[in-house]
Amino acid sequence: MALVQTKGLAHFTIPVTDTERSQKFYEDVLGMKPIQVNHKRGMVFMDSGGDCVILTKTQHPINQAGEQDIHHAWVVEHDDYEAAVKELQDRDDINFHFEEDRHGGAVNGPRAYFEDPDGNVLEIIDLTSYKGD
Repeated sequence: MALVQTKGLAHFTIPVTDTERSQKFYEDVLGMKPIQVNHKRGMVFMDSGGDCVILTKTQHPINQAGEQDIHHAWVVEHDDYEAAVKELQDRDDINFHFEEDRHGGAVNGPRAYFEDPDGNVLEIIDLTSYKGD
């Protein structure tokens, strides 16, 4: 038996160098809503479809160069996925990596990878199946 049995995710934290710039990016690009903002302390709590993401100020961005597997992923509606990918690809201010469609893994479906202003790698996925279900 496990020491602690978790039942879900309360929040996760993304390191950013400028909380105001990052708040705007996560609002404009991923549609998140701020639920508690303290730029002076360097913490912005954002709601993402009922999940909490904290943008936390760090002096230096986390260097993820060459580490594609270190990223955060968000599920998007099937009907919204293609238009979202096209918009990400068309934006000059977004570093778009690539798109793929994976099957047979733990988390499956079409997905696209891109970066936030600090180089954090992000993913949107049209989730077709999850082995945890």
